Amino acid sequence: VQLVESGGGLVQAGGSLRLSCAASGFTLDVHVIGWFRQAPGKPREGLSCISGNDGSSYYADSVKGRFTISKDNAKNTVFLQIEGLKPEDTAVYYCAAERTYYCSGYGWWAPSEYHYWGQGTQVTVSS
Repeated sequence: VQLVESGGGLVQAGGSLRLSCAASGFTLDVHVIGWFRQAPGKPREGLSCISGNDGSSYYADSVKGRFTISKDNAKNTVFLQIEGLKPEDTAVYYCAAERTYYCSGYGWWAPSEYHYWGQGTQVTVSS
């Protein structure tokens, strides 16, 4: 099982990014994928989750309206579109996977609920 994030970089405030999480060794339809971020000195924060079975999505209140999660089962890849980037979005962004069908009824926002993690991709937002 492997997860590889990409798409991070240095962007100006107000810009947008699309992060990718390429999965291998398992299929997305029987796993939930969560996106997290961790800024220096802060705990890892759950941002969004997409269900394996029906593609239903969930967001932390702090990112609703700016972040959009999606997936392409054929490419075994999950995306996180981020709009209106702010300096406080600066962090390492991680995707994680857990073998369960649905994000709902599951503590998707908790890092401890996921067995598999990518290495992360750095997002830096300049003001």
